[in-house]
Amino acid sequence: MKANIPKGPSMNEMLRQAQKMQEDMQTKQAELEEREYEVSAGGGVVKVKINGRREILNIDIAEEIVDPDDIETLSDILVAAVNEAIKKVDSTTNEEMGKITGGMGGMMGMPGLF
Repeated sequence: MKANIPKGPSMNEMLRQAQKMQEDMQTKQAELEEREYEVSAGGGVVKVKINGRREILNIDIAEEIVDPDDIETLSDILVAAVNEAIKKVDSTTNEEMGKITGGMGGMMGMPGLF
């Protein structure tokens, strides 16, 4: 008596799918690196522009926040704005890549495959 085992995709088909996924990921990564994001902190007194490569392109500081006697507050707001910009790039990148990988996170737990 033969067991009726359903056949899945062939190894060649799985490799083609993996290669396509890798190509899609490379294309998306290049696209994401070119994107620009702008975030603000301190109620909008500091604005940071960053690209997908996590390079700061511009920082705008509202005149009213510049107080020579309180540099610490300005520094804190700048750090918050830069950190928020980095988080935005990372979350967008993770979200977009997750759409391609279907949330597999490195092809079913095989780190380094992609």
